[in-house]
Amino acid sequence: MEPDLFTAAAEDRQEKDPTGSPLAVRMRPRTLDEVVGQQHLLKPGSPLRRLVGDGAGGPAGASSVILWGPPGTGKTTLAYVVSKATNKRFVELSAITAGVKEVRAVIDGARRASGGFGTETVLFLDEIHRFSKAQQDSLLPAVENRWVTLIAATTENPYFSVISPLLSRSLLLTLESLTDEDVRGLLRRALTEERGLGGAVTLPEDAEAHLLRIAGGDARRALTALEAAAGAAIAKSEDEITLATVEETVDRAAVAYDRDGDQHYDVASALIKSIRGSDVDAALHYLARMIEAGEDPRFIARRLMISASEDIGLADPTALPLAVAAAQAVAMIGFPEAALTLSHATIALALAPKSNAATTAIAAARADLRAGAAGPVPAHLRDGHYKGAAKLGHAQGYVYPHDVPGGIAAQQYAPDAVHGKRYYEPTRYGAEARYADVVEKVRARLRGEESGG
Repeated sequence: MEPDLFTAAAEDRQEKDPTGSPLAVRMRPRTLDEVVGQQHLLKPGSPLRRLVGDGAGGPAGASSVILWGPPGTGKTTLAYVVSKATNKRFVELSAITAGVKEVRAVIDGARRASGGFGTETVLFLDEIHRFSKAQQDSLLPAVENRWVTLIAATTENPYFSVISPLLSRSLLLTLESLTDEDVRGLLRRALTEERGLGGAVTLPEDAEAHLLRIAGGDARRALTALEAAAGAAIAKSEDEITLATVEETVDRAAVAYDRDGDQHYDVASALIKSIRGSDVDAALHYLARMIEAGEDPRFIARRLMISASEDIGLADPTALPLAVAAAQAVAMIGFPEAALTLSHATIALALAPKSNAATTAIAAARADLRAGAAGPVPAHLRDGHYKGAAKLGHAQGYVYPHDVPGGIAAQQYAPDAVHGKRYYEPTRYGAEARYADVVEKVRARLRGEESGG
């Protein structure tokens, strides 16, 4: 049984008779020319154009397409447009809920449709990266024999998440996040076109800006919010969707935040300074402002990774791995779920013990270099793995630390110009207290002071 076939049929009926169907469905692109954003994929003669037989060169001949991009960039829409443009049957599966059994059922159905009715099938497989290698292998016969045109979507790098045999047989298309201008254009079309709101209401700039913040680059989210706000305005016999109406319908207050202006930097700075100051509640406030303003979650995650090293460092050595893991999770899942990950990381960083010792240490070392304190590498540390090195004295007299009791050899490592300089000054906060004890013993041992070992 293929339930998604019935979904596709229902959507076809909705397009022919839009009465009662959601605005996002009514505004679904019918051709590649109506697709919002992704202009790099839609140029004349592009592989996507050739795939649907649009332009010189005819169909591209690819039996599989992989769409790689962030959530909300129109991967499903592109697959649907390709199926309509090529007059092929459209079946959608999600790798989250489907397995090999469901895939085989679709493939069998595609073979029957092709043999019995001459109808070809587009199989859209969402989140293919969630399929195991064995599950992806099950797709190969259908792709190789062209029983289906496979269009697979992934938010992860396909070179790591898709098996090589499938990748080599695929046309890889990279999708980019929708810009505010892309979504703004879609909103304005939805307001005026007959299949949309047909000019029944207008949308002032402040309300439009709030809808863009709510959307966060997601076209469906923008249209859903617009439809709700328009319905509320019409119910009140108003011909304008005010900011207050938008706020009422989406239950979200407008955030005074220009993510391309000064407040972008002010709020980001306040977030980091609140984390540095260990005020977890203030940090969450600024995080919420950035999320509600539609800030790129990857930007927030990058700031948290910087904070982990700049302000926490070795006081909590787990802070940086946690921040990196959060950034990876954010890149994989996107909004809205990424908000949970960012909250998780922000709370952990705000409550972690703080140390900027790593920050000041590298700053001091770089300052000495800029001031000319460098000098040649000590001869005993130089590379000795080439003919003639010994004659030059390179690597001669080097003491291999693993041959010395305690693993620390009393020898000079730094150039003469900075020998004896102390760049790292650990704090006594958190886990760094241990490093404070260790570093003094190590330095004493390096100087040959056995009592320090």
